[in-house]
Amino acid sequence: MTAAEILSHLVSFPGLGGESNLPVARWIEDYLTEHGVTYTRVPNDAGDKVALHARIGPATDGGIILSGHMDVVPTAGQPWDTDPFELVRKGDKYFARGSCDMKGFLACCLAAVPHFQQADLKRPVYFAFSYDEEVGCRAGDIVAESIRDHYDEKPGGAIIGEPTMLQPMVGQKGIMVYTTVVHGSQGHSSRIRQEVDAVHEAARLVVFLEEKMESLIQAGHLDDRFHPNHTSIHVGKIAGGSAFNIIANECRFDWDYRNIPRDSAEEIFTDFQAYCHERETVCRKIYPDFRIEHLPLHPPVPPLDTAESADIVDLIKQISGASTTGTVAYAAEAGQFSNAGFDSVICGPGDIAQAHRANEFVSVEQLEGCSRMMEKLAEHLSS
Repeated sequence: MTAAEILSHLVSFPGLGGESNLPVARWIEDYLTEHGVTYTRVPNDAGDKVALHARIGPATDGGIILSGHMDVVPTAGQPWDTDPFELVRKGDKYFARGSCDMKGFLACCLAAVPHFQQADLKRPVYFAFSYDEEVGCRAGDIVAESIRDHYDEKPGGAIIGEPTMLQPMVGQKGIMVYTTVVHGSQGHSSRIRQEVDAVHEAARLVVFLEEKMESLIQAGHLDDRFHPNHTSIHVGKIAGGSAFNIIANECRFDWDYRNIPRDSAEEIFTDFQAYCHERETVCRKIYPDFRIEHLPLHPPVPPLDTAESADIVDLIKQISGASTTGTVAYAAEAGQFSNAGFDSVICGPGDIAQAHRANEFVSVEQLEGCSRMMEKLAEHLSS
């Protein structure tokens, strides 16, 4: 099957982040089995999600991992012109949810299976397909560590096929998302000095986070490879209180940080916790049960900062035809593969500007370009 034919199957499975991915995973398993490729399943504890990895070629050091995620983002509320879960070609574009982010890359990997098998590979190629990337990269580290521990040989690097218009990216920001909940007291609004209003305290915390971002900028924590060129800290949602004349006993807000490689995610959160403890000390003098809690959406996703001198960078330039590298501001699983011991780059078909929106598409040219990249990878691994 061609990459487009495989893509038409892959996009027919909604497989939203956070939901079961078993239907699309089973289709991929059947495809690999049909081609005689042995794969390894890495299920979650509940058994309703599974990551997959497989090796094609000899068990020798220096192989290359091709990594992508099977889940997609929702389409609810978006004005699609076509069925988002049916691949539709219009001119030189393929439209469907996931066509760009990032089932197009998975389709190119799978379409290349016969080519990899027929090539005289001296080093192997690995597939690493994860779940729940769209809700916090929850399985990237799981599948990366499984590859590291499952095979006796050591792969030489990883290519994460997020949409980059087939341009190599050597850096990404990290990300972490929290819900912070402030628990205050209750009472008549005229007693504002005798009670602790959760909305007021939450406002102080929001301002602290903004000022923390500004302090990092003022301290010179800048990386001009990214846009914006600094760690961003953002509060996107806040809710609390019941009426204008009632002291709010609870207020919660959702916030995230996207850290450049030089900034420590742990230090950012530790500084915020310290300020929260200060406010708890102050407010408990008025209301002893005052407290602030933090609910993480997922473990921190690490940034990526691959050296230009790394072998994987030379390789991706060679097979993509690009002469320069860049960085991306979005989070991906590349930092997780790097932390597992695999030098990593991000390079895949499609434009990130098309991801997560109505009428998402990948161009015919990008799919064909990615397929050529797979052929050049097979040539490299055969030399």
